[in-house]
Amino acid sequence: MSDEHEGAVGPELTAAFPYSPTLPVLFVGHGSPMNAIEDNEDSRAWLQVGARLPTPRAILCISAHWETDGPRVTAMPQPRTIYDFYGFPPALYKAEYPAPGSPLLARLVQSLLPGVTPDDAWGLDHGAWSVLLRLFPQATIPVVQLSLDTRRTPQQHYQFAAMLRPLRRRGVLIVASGNIVHNLRMICWEDQRYPWAVAFDAQVRDLIQNREHGPLIDYPSLSEFAPLAIPTNEHYLPLLYALALQEPDDAVRFFADRVTNCSLSMRSLQLGR
Repeated sequence: MSDEHEGAVGPELTAAFPYSPTLPVLFVGHGSPMNAIEDNEDSRAWLQVGARLPTPRAILCISAHWETDGPRVTAMPQPRTIYDFYGFPPALYKAEYPAPGSPLLARLVQSLLPGVTPDDAWGLDHGAWSVLLRLFPQATIPVVQLSLDTRRTPQQHYQFAAMLRPLRRRGVLIVASGNIVHNLRMICWEDQRYPWAVAFDAQVRDLIQNREHGPLIDYPSLSEFAPLAIPTNEHYLPLLYALALQEPDDAVRFFADRVTNCSLSMRSLQLGR
């Protein structure tokens, strides 16, 4: 965070989030909430990534499953675990992620992002807690969620997200959670894949590797497969949040990089070390 922000942030927040080595950024293809309790290829990959991550002071999560009219940030001291799904085995509804919240981090986010209002009602939806349960199983690190503002275009989301960069130098790990390819109407329950889903996922992978963010922001123009891969964009937008936070020297590391269930990409990535 540059010195020009210090006046707005204030001494209490700068003391709570002092300068530290720059943390990486994650985008996680979260897929089914069952990944929270199942031992599978994807959940094991999340565990492995979490084991090698530096321990952050706090976590800011941007999930596909919290859309609001105007941006909001959770500000409660103890967010609830939200079961925003139905029809799954009882064991999944018994899983909890009792991580504390961070009203201080919520205030810090508000100081960086204009127009963000605090929220005391939401909590942690499955786009957040099902992933964090694997990355940081102890649930001791404070977690705050930032909503997706439905009024913004993809370009505006990207520009908005870029203003969060100072958090990386304050010990805050930013985790964006969605899916690059996410078409539930065409999903199947086998480990199979449609050729168009594989092709679109590969195209996005190549653009990420080449740091070509412009075409990724203008995703409807990427290919004829874009309407199939992204019928609605709430699962794709978190990727733009992660990419907007990429620094010039951040390497890209992909993990859990498969297409499964015919029309679901689990591709995940880490930017920086």
